[in-house]
Amino acid sequence: MSLDLRETVVNLGYLAATVLFILGLRFLSSPRTARRGNRVAAVGMLIAIVVTLLDADVVSYTLIAIAVPLGAAIGLVAARRVAMTAMPQMVALFNGCGGGAAAAVAVAEWLRSGAAFGPGGSAAVGLGTLIGAISFSGSLVAFGKLQELLPTRPLLFPLQRYVNAAVLLLALGLVAWIASGQGQASSLWLLLATALVLGVAGTAPIGGGDMPVVIAVLNAMTGLATALTGVVLDNEMLLVAGVLVGASGMLLTVLMSRAMNRSLGNVLFSGFGTARASLAAADSTLVARQTTVEDTAVALAYARRVVIVPGYGMAVAQAQHELQAVAESLITRGVEVQYAIHPVAGRMPGHMNVLLAEANVPYERLVEMDQVNQLIPQTDVVLIVGANDVVNPAAREDATSPIYGMPIINADRAQLAIVLKRGMSVGFAGIDNALFYRDKTRMLFGDARKSLQQLLEALKAA
Repeated sequence: MSLDLRETVVNLGYLAATVLFILGLRFLSSPRTARRGNRVAAVGMLIAIVVTLLDADVVSYTLIAIAVPLGAAIGLVAARRVAMTAMPQMVALFNGCGGGAAAAVAVAEWLRSGAAFGPGGSAAVGLGTLIGAISFSGSLVAFGKLQELLPTRPLLFPLQRYVNAAVLLLALGLVAWIASGQGQASSLWLLLATALVLGVAGTAPIGGGDMPVVIAVLNAMTGLATALTGVVLDNEMLLVAGVLVGASGMLLTVLMSRAMNRSLGNVLFSGFGTARASLAAADSTLVARQTTVEDTAVALAYARRVVIVPGYGMAVAQAQHELQAVAESLITRGVEVQYAIHPVAGRMPGHMNVLLAEANVPYERLVEMDQVNQLIPQTDVVLIVGANDVVNPAAREDATSPIYGMPIINADRAQLAIVLKRGMSVGFAGIDNALFYRDKTRMLFGDARKSLQQLLEALKAA
């Protein structure tokens, strides 16, 4: 193949891959078309890989021949074996690998031909190394928190913000030094080490309740690092793909922050999620009223409308299939059943949608928070399965609460709220849920999956 023809094929392949990436993102915006979006984007990535291998600048096909099947095997095994409850952890880990790869490529290119880079190229190397390494180490901390290898609460120490600010200033100073053309290999290695420390120090103080936003931020950073790597390598495909990932990640970050009614700065720097005393301990008159499977079955069977609010507890119990079976049982009785989906329910954006899709819940039964809140005052029963902070009325009523102002699903305004939960433990925000002590709330304690199995049997007998 002639050089001109090869360049034409590469450019056309990159154009096709770019179009498929954009279409994939478009399809991913809806649960109904999300699977198609994944397939379309995967085809785009395959095209990008193939045409990249045609590039005349490829140095060694041997290493590529080893790395591609090895990486594909690891990805395939991980994707097939991971439990749906652990999907956020896998997303965080894979995202971190992307950031780490971008940083590694930037470092390798600078070490190979650093003298050939001008100020712009050197700046791209420095920023790519900084952002990619922060994404890598920060994603590992996020993985550790989600997997509960690390405490999910904020990990704080005295003067933490000042220490982090000093480390950030050092990193930015090193980027400027490298961009000026004065930096040596030691400067780049020091920048890499500083960025890795900054990723850990910046993510550790963030509580588990903010992990959906943190994952979105780190995803955007990985996209930006990839785009900068595209500049370093003079590769249009990397640049375009990185910009798409970075823009979509930042947009998702904004949407998640709005869903929590908190600024990004508050999410990243507030230490949100520190434990507080329970409401019952502060007020001995507050009592959580317990119910039974049989009473719950009767309340559901004779309801006209039931709204189901799933949360991370449902994911832990892997109870989505049993929940859908209960919903179908109610529908056959003529009960109107809908699922209320809060934007930050679970541990990553769209977590509940993925779990419910796995249980073949029809998309038309998934109702967003704003719409379902209009229906709840006319709802007979709200069935809350493992959700906590997203139904806590303190977000509306208690100005001292750390979640005050966060939009919630107004479960307390239904005729009856039934909560399936293992016990009275707090949610990710580290605060007690005022809903549990309301007169119209009943607690059904136990493993959600077993409780729903018993509930299904009770409905058949009701």
